[in-house]
Amino acid sequence: MNINSLPKNIPVFPLSDVVFFPKTILPLNIFEKRYIQLVNDCMKDQRLFGMIQRKKTSEAQDVYEVGCLGKIINFNETSDGRFIINLSGIIRFRIMKELISSRLYRKFSVDYSDFLQDLKIVKNNAKCNKKDFLKKIEIFFKKKNFLININELEKHNFEQLLNTLCMISPISLIEKQKLIETTSSEEKIQLFEDIINFNLVDSFKNKTIQ
Repeated sequence: MNINSLPKNIPVFPLSDVVFFPKTILPLNIFEKRYIQLVNDCMKDQRLFGMIQRKKTSEAQDVYEVGCLGKIINFNETSDGRFIINLSGIIRFRIMKELISSRLYRKFSVDYSDFLQDLKIVKNNAKCNKKDFLKKIEIFFKKKNFLININELEKHNFEQLLNTLCMISPISLIEKQKLIETTSSEEKIQLFEDIINFNLVDSFKNKTIQ
């Protein structure tokens, strides 16, 4: 998919506790009436809609500025009227403004220009050794008592690997939001390593104190 084929106005699904990254797959169980309508509309068009994290504020409508456009790649309707879909991450977007809509769901005007690198395939990163990176990740996940299949992750190209780890890692939602807002792979790698190092040190200190 190229930049010229991307819609400038998109339906958006705000969701708490989920930060969706490009080149990852997000399974979704759709049961609310407004999002069933959203998926129905998308299936009639390009199958594209945006995911964005809802802010934990007193205002239910508050969302972060940066989210990710995804494409429905798998669709099933259940006997009770729900939709089970898989969404494939394509490119991040920055919200420009919310649009007036007659539909039940929200629509936004968005800009992709800060995140055009998401459309490229990056197999390796010269500034980061993949094996050393994964070794540190494995230690981090074990410290957090999370299971991870390193052999499966090694099969991904570097960009897929990095984005998958950003999405599934046991770090805070605020940290994940900071990661999705980075504008280069180098910045994302550095921030992710800083977060992991901080968590590893913090975990060690807590264990020592106990």
